[in-house]
Amino acid sequence: MQCIGIRREDKNQWERRVPLVPEDTHRLKQEYAMEVRIQPSTIRIFTDKQYIEAGSIVDEKLLQCSIVFAIKEIPIGFFEPNRTYIFFSHTIKGQSHNMSMLKRMMDLKCQLIDYEKVIDETGRRLIFFGRYAGLAGMIDTLWALGKRLDYEKIDNPFSTIRTAHEYRNLDEAQNELANVGKKIATIGLPRSLTPLICGFMGYGNVSKGAQEILDILPTKEITPQEIEGIAPNANLIYKVVFKEEDMVELNPKTDNRTPITEKFDLQDYYTYPEKYISCFEQYIPHLTLLINSIYWDTRYPRFVTKNYLKSLYHPAHKIMCGTKLKVIGDLSCDVDGAIECTLNITTPANPVFVYNPLTEEAITGVEGVGPVILAVDNLPCELPRESSIYFSQTLMNFIPQIAKADFRVEFEQCNLPPEIRRATILYHGKFTPDYKYMEKFL
Repeated sequence: MQCIGIRREDKNQWERRVPLVPEDTHRLKQEYAMEVRIQPSTIRIFTDKQYIEAGSIVDEKLLQCSIVFAIKEIPIGFFEPNRTYIFFSHTIKGQSHNMSMLKRMMDLKCQLIDYEKVIDETGRRLIFFGRYAGLAGMIDTLWALGKRLDYEKIDNPFSTIRTAHEYRNLDEAQNELANVGKKIATIGLPRSLTPLICGFMGYGNVSKGAQEILDILPTKEITPQEIEGIAPNANLIYKVVFKEEDMVELNPKTDNRTPITEKFDLQDYYTYPEKYISCFEQYIPHLTLLINSIYWDTRYPRFVTKNYLKSLYHPAHKIMCGTKLKVIGDLSCDVDGAIECTLNITTPANPVFVYNPLTEEAITGVEGVGPVILAVDNLPCELPRESSIYFSQTLMNFIPQIAKADFRVEFEQCNLPPEIRRATILYHGKFTPDYKYMEKFL
């Protein structure tokens, strides 16, 4: 009988998610004759008792399990030789804080399969929490807006919104937002807030989840080109989704070593990002809320820079033009990244800080000069039950095939499905061909 393990999550007090819910572990036992063992946990969203009732075994060490599933990074001392571990490793960008973990797995000749790289032949991710990051992140951003407006002594309908983890479940949060939407539709927003425009950088799963929450309120979608001339409307929130072609333009100083395109080409941008510069600043003065959900690394331009914010919040500019921008929900949460003023990571307990563009300081909370920044790097944990159920349902599509694989043979013969092969970073402790580039990080 194949034995698989579920490690408890202990990275922080907020991580209550599971890779497999009790109902699905029961299915594995009944339909595939698998034994499932779980480490005991006092904070997991599903209790040890629920897993026991589903037929799982509570086991502190998981030594009988050849395959172990987790969510977040695994402590170095947990690994055993020649085992297969499947989790979000956060190593593919060379994250320095996880290199010792990676080296330990290599020394023990382990397999590492990373959910983030389970993709189809087109590169589309197949196992993810992205929608739930968007759902929680938008709830928290609207909460932050209410708190900021309270600080500014502006009566507003957002004051009753709580952070995502404070609701019993997603349904309760959605019902709260529906009530807020009714207030906007009937009573309206304060005149000083109109037009209230919420911009979304990106259009993937995280963005879609965030938009799903905003769309509970009375919204109207507009194009980036319509922003400047939009008329105030107290009973609507305007939504605008920015794509790459809206956010960048060819750099006129680009040298001739890279091909020049006459109009924007997405693949060209991905291949030669150094040819492009941001043109996003033209939109920022019109936005009250900004949601960032784009993938970013150092090859790409920044879209909200410290220098620009310094000019936007300069006293002379504020006197002449005012400053609409209240909150930036940085759901991608790259420190010093696309949103340069994301100076640090926050937690669900203290999810926001105010970035002061004039002093370049971050002050926890919603008070002070500058935009409020939401920078929680683990947003799906704020909706642990719903996100775990969804994730487990998706992961179940692959577990029987993973369990059938023969990890004793060479990588080419191990019989993993192609989606899982693409996600296998280490095999027998060595980088697989697609991940040889990671050697430079060691």
